[in-house]
Amino acid sequence: MANAGVDKMLTLVSRGMFGLGAVAMVPSLCLFDVDGGQRVVMLNMLSGVEDKVRGEGTHFKVPWLMQPKWYNIRLRPKLIQTTTGTKDLQMVTIHVRMLFKPDVEGLPTIHKTLGEDYDERVIPSVANEVMKATIAQYNAEQLLTQREQVSREIREAIVARASQFNILMDDVAITHLTYGKEFARAIEEKQVAEQDAERQKFIVQRSEQERQATVIRSEGEAEAAKMISEALKVHGSGLIDVRRIDAAKDIAENLSKSPNVMYLPNGQQMLLNVAGGGARSQ
Repeated sequence: MANAGVDKMLTLVSRGMFGLGAVAMVPSLCLFDVDGGQRVVMLNMLSGVEDKVRGEGTHFKVPWLMQPKWYNIRLRPKLIQTTTGTKDLQMVTIHVRMLFKPDVEGLPTIHKTLGEDYDERVIPSVANEVMKATIAQYNAEQLLTQREQVSREIREAIVARASQFNILMDDVAITHLTYGKEFARAIEEKQVAEQDAERQKFIVQRSEQERQATVIRSEGEAEAAKMISEALKVHGSGLIDVRRIDAAKDIAENLSKSPNVMYLPNGQQMLLNVAGGGARSQ
């Protein structure tokens, strides 16, 4: 009797534990959470993808019958690079950076037609198509001088094309634009030629200024000579004597400052001449 009671109690305990385990499994099987910045598309195994999109919070599902699919709705960056030809057949490499996110209302359509990797399926092909079509309308030089206009056309075209796939573009910008070696060399040669032209222009201007300075100096000298001639006619050679005296004064002043020049007064008996005078007297 005691053994039968024990067996009955163990059976009840095991049933209770099984029931508690089943109850504990209900939340994990029947409930799911949606975090901030996410949305869930529900796949019903009987009716297909549901049109209702689940937002943040805790939601109910039927185990094995309803399968939630999570989608990130935050802005994400995407960098696309392509090499294409310009209108004048120059090869350029362009890098475009995009910030995108899915349209929440279009998530069921995205899941049905594209799948969870929709960005890899759509954005590279759309961006490459738009960039090549836009770049082909401009010359290589115009891509530099009209870069803002080119960027605006690429942005508008990508936004319009991506919206057809329920993808929202928040920003599209050209980050890098590089040319082929031949065009880069042509630009460098053009810059060198422009610098040479500016240098030659400067040389011509300097020569013209020097010529004008020479003419002005010659006119001044001619005017000075004319004034001197008129002064000689009026005052005779007095002006020349004054100029000669001024020149002699300048020469004497310069010689007095030189350490290698000694001045000996004329007719003076100097100590240096003692020996010479004695020798002559003998």
